[in-house]
Amino acid sequence: MNQGRIWCVVNPTVGLPLFLGSVTLIALLVHYAVLSNTDWMAAYWGG
Repeated sequence: MNQGRIWCVVNPTVGLPLFLGSVTLIALLVHYAVLSNTDWMAAYWGG
């Protein structure tokens, strides 16, 4: 692992939930942006 020394600074029990939470938040924001700014996505999901 190239960035393995980060766990010497940040405890994995704190760092991993923060990392996974930020990835989840970014994914939700991208999905919301796509759904709210395009007409075809809602029509596609609606069938």
